[in-house]
Amino acid sequence: MKRSQINQEIKWAKELLEKSNIKLPPFGYWTLEEWKSGERNLEIIKEVMLGWDITDFGKERFNEFGAVLFTLRNGSLRDSRIGTPYAEKLILLKEGQRLPLHYHANKTEDIINRAAGVMAIKLYNSLENGEVDYESKVSVDLDGVTYIFAAGEEIDIYPGNSITLRPYVYHVFWAKKGCGDLVCGEVSSINDDNTDNFNAEDVSRFSKVEEDEPILYPLCNEYTTVLY
Repeated sequence: MKRSQINQEIKWAKELLEKSNIKLPPFGYWTLEEWKSGERNLEIIKEVMLGWDITDFGKERFNEFGAVLFTLRNGSLRDSRIGTPYAEKLILLKEGQRLPLHYHANKTEDIINRAAGVMAIKLYNSLENGEVDYESKVSVDLDGVTYIFAAGEEIDIYPGNSITLRPYVYHVFWAKKGCGDLVCGEVSSINDDNTDNFNAEDVSRFSKVEEDEPILYPLCNEYTTVLY
């Protein structure tokens, strides 16, 4: 992705959050100069990768295959003294935009429709070899109530509603067409994007960035290279 596109998508995300009356913690608004000022201890933020996260999953088709994410809270699987014992994210999707089909081996997560559009999701069990089970029915909890769905059946999650995704359940979700842009929330056990994403599609978690204009806000996977 080009830096100019990343900057533009962050501006779009901030506008959508403002319209939805959702506020970010202070570091969501720091300029690059404020990040580099040396006035704050950033070790927790850097270690657990809080902040802005934008990816096209290496597909270079961002408006149909990608997301703007913001991690508000997180902890460390390596050191329980760092951060929090849970994670919280915002996931912002443009109408029709989706994430890849994937599962997590460790993380249990609630995906919540926080505002704006309708979230559509499809679920599949995983086979013993880790591949997608396209046949068996899936048991899942929606706001504390257990339901059984056919593999790949489309489930609509409306504003205020949520779905609980447990380890090894493949899932793909998107902002349903005709319903506008979408703000999702994620509340989960500790999140580690470097080790706990298992994709059924050929994707890369973080995008390679082409620098064509100055950085507006650093991304959470750039702290070690940008904040020096």
